[in-house]
Parts: sequence; C-alpha cells; structure tokens
Amino acid sequence: MPIRILVVEDEPAIADTISYALSTDGYEPVWRTTGEAALRVASEQIGLIILDVGLPDINGFELYKKLAVVTHAPVIFLTARADEIDRIVGLELGADDYISKPFSPRELTARVRTILRRFAKAQQGESSPAPAGKQPFRVDDERKSITYFGAPLDLSRYEYRVLRILVARPGRVFTREDLLSQAWDEPEASYDRTVDAHIKMIRAKLKSVRPQIEAIRTHRGTGYSLKEDW
Repeated sequence: MPIRILVVEDEPAIADTISYALSTDGYEPVWRTTGEAALRVASEQIGLIILDVGLPDINGFELYKKLAVVTHAPVIFLTARADEIDRIVGLELGADDYISKPFSPRELTARVRTILRRFAKAQQGESSPAPAGKQPFRVDDERKSITYFGAPLDLSRYEYRVLRILVARPGRVFTREDLLSQAWDEPEASYDRTVDAHIKMIRAKLKSVRPQIEAIRTHRGTGYSLKEDW
C-alpha cells in the first residue's frame, strides 16, 4: 500500500504539481485546500504532511500546532516567503524540513523520501531497548545517522552536522559562530538564533530517548558543549 501524503495547499496549480510528483514517485497524495479540511483527514493513516504556510483560513504555523495533537507524521513547510525568521519559526516548532517556492518537484520528492526513511528508522529505534554498557552516541558517517543509547535519531541535515560536531569533542564548548561555520553551507547567511533553534530540536529528540538526561549543556554567553561525564 503506498504511503499517503497530505498536501495542504490552496493554489491548485502548485497542488497539482506536487500531487503529480508524489504519484510518480509511488506515493498517494491527499490534497486539501484549508486548515479545517486538513484537520479532518490528518487523524487518518497519513505518512507525511506538506503544509503551505499561507492558507486562506489559518496561518500554517498555527495549523501545525493543531495537527501535532492528532498526528505524529513528519511535516515539510512550503511557503512563498524566504525570510530567515520564517524558517527559524518553522524549525523551532519542530518541522522536519522547509522549502521555499518556487521549488523543484524532484527536490521536494527527494526530501520526502529522506524524511520518511529517517522517520521509519526512528520508529524502529523506539521499540528497541538500548544495549547496556555502550557509549551513548554512535555516529555512522556513511549513512549520515547518529544513534543515542542504541536508538536511531530522526535528525535533519543540519541537526546531524551540529550533533556530530559536539559528539566528536565532548566537553569542549563550541560558540554559535563555531557551529555555524562548521555545519552550515552558507554560515554568513544564517543567524545565531538558527543554531539555538537546532540545539532545541536536538535536545527534544535526545530527551525522547532518555528523558532524565540533559546531554547538551548551555554555557550562557559562550555556547554549547556535550556532556562528557556519562
């Protein structure tokens, strides 16, 4: 059975393009034009949501919060806005990716495949107990994945890069500028707050595996470091 992908987009031409690309890639698109209609179908078996920020009846960021109550499906924000602040807001809310219009349908479906693979691995990891006596982190550079106490983490590209940097040097304090310059493709086009947003998301994903552990330490005014005294 093909994976059902909810497309929440009020512009028919864009929705048709997305639906065609998804169908060609073997997915089953479910198109809705309003937030209200999306909420009615979101509780069904949906594998991923492509969510336009500019909807006629509700702001996409507000709709995301409501969708999170009825589904755990990963979300890609789709928007005509290219402002950094909008991308940060989406990431802080917990979105899995963010793509701006105009976009390549092939790029969009490639991101869909990547996110669904990460999501499936994370779900498998949640059902597997962490092996005793192991180091908390294991980095697989070839697959661009990191496990935490045996559980695969569902990380975005930049979340993976940031956490990998911290894991490689536990105890070292990295400034926001350090992390931007080492993890981002275009650090000069990003803000310090971008790093904070990604650290927040990484912490949440680590806590979903080990709620009692604060793995990443904040050094106010300085930066971030990974705990070294496990």
